[in-house]
Amino acid sequence: MSEKTNDQNCSHHCEGCSVENCGSRTAQSFVIEPAAASTIRKKIGVVSGKGGVGKSFVTSMLAAETARRGHRAAVLDGDITGPSQAMAFGIHEKAYGNGELILPAITKNGIQVISTNMLLDTENQPVIWRGPMVANILKQFYQEVFWDDVDYMFIDMPPGTGDIPLTLFQSIPLDGIIVVTSPQELVGMVVEKAINMANMMNIKVLGLIENMSYVKCPCCDEKIMVFGHSHIQETADRFGLPVLARVPLDPRIANASDAGTIEDLEIEEIKPAVDYIESL
Repeated sequence: MSEKTNDQNCSHHCEGCSVENCGSRTAQSFVIEPAAASTIRKKIGVVSGKGGVGKSFVTSMLAAETARRGHRAAVLDGDITGPSQAMAFGIHEKAYGNGELILPAITKNGIQVISTNMLLDTENQPVIWRGPMVANILKQFYQEVFWDDVDYMFIDMPPGTGDIPLTLFQSIPLDGIIVVTSPQELVGMVVEKAINMANMMNIKVLGLIENMSYVKCPCCDEKIMVFGHSHIQETADRFGLPVLARVPLDPRIANASDAGTIEDLEIEEIKPAVDYIESL
């Protein structure tokens, strides 16, 4: 059988075709687009190599500070099986539609939010879904929600480097990711895995944020390194990345998250990260 090397000899039915070097064969693209009615200018993923480092908190604070500066902010809670953004923003109503698209919840400061909890019968109902269904919901949150004139969308991504983060990296054209870590050396190793995954997927890593970096003494303002010496600068230097913020342990954070008032909380240490985002 002769080789098909140009469009004249090609049927354009690549599936089942045995000619590997056909000039008409193109790589499959998994990129999806938002609804025609939506506008999203910048899409920033917030990732972590493992759970428990405060990725969701950092996502909500970036959105809150961005909105506080007059930008139109949105949060897509991509942690489908472990959603927390609705509770952090005090959202308890269910999502509903306009006949064509799902409408996100709007917080009092105008942040648009969509989260799995808004689809469940009760907030404490577990999300027992297999991978393909989780991936489809993630895509629906991007494609089938009406994102109204958004300047900055922050995507709270599921932890790790498995199937769902891979689906998101392949499907949503991100403008970059921010990697969240904590001071322990073990976490630093996992962070490198997340950075390496992003590099392999040609996703730009904007920088690192260290959460639970220290505790500030209420009497003398001394910084107490509860989790030991930080390794974030070493990791950042190794990859040529900026450290965007070092956020301390602060009881106000847990209190605001539990009370659903996270957007009222101002954390000074997060502001340099938003300065950087605004400069993009």
